[in-house]
Amino acid sequence: MASDLPYLRAYPVALQEQARDLLEQGQLANVLLRKYPQPHSVRSDKALYDYVQELKTRYLRNAGTVNKVLFDNKIHVVRNALGLHTAVSRVQGSRLAAKHEIRIASMFKQAPDEFLRMIVVHELAHLREKNHDKAFYQLCSHMEPQYHQYEFDLRLYLTHMEHAGARLWGDELV
Repeated sequence: MASDLPYLRAYPVALQEQARDLLEQGQLANVLLRKYPQPHSVRSDKALYDYVQELKTRYLRNAGTVNKVLFDNKIHVVRNALGLHTAVSRVQGSRLAAKHEIRIASMFKQAPDEFLRMIVVHELAHLREKNHDKAFYQLCSHMEPQYHQYEFDLRLYLTHMEHAGARLWGDELV
């Protein structure tokens, strides 16, 4: 039965059952809207860049420079990810220079700040930790103590969207 809840497969069966019950009762959207009533105010790529830089400056001062940050309408959550961190290495004289980019799926232009922060923290953590291992998730939790709760709630939102086909925070098509 986990096949109808693909975003929740890694969670305990009891949590999957609770989510399934909320879906069947038509209450999942209400639960999410009560918990996260407002979308964030970051609407442009420039504002997103500033948002990312503020978090990077606060938690990862000595990490590599993030050269580009943008909302990307080519990222499809089901096939790829919520966001992407890429590093392109180029030869500059006698050394290699890495250019880091962070791209966030455009569907998160209108989502709660907690969801945007969770995605940005995840992508920023890749500046230090390449793999999704214990050190990676410790860094995510350091930057956002509620990281795991926000990730779970975001997965509930994706489950809602897959089953109901409707966004909860704004109807802007991106």
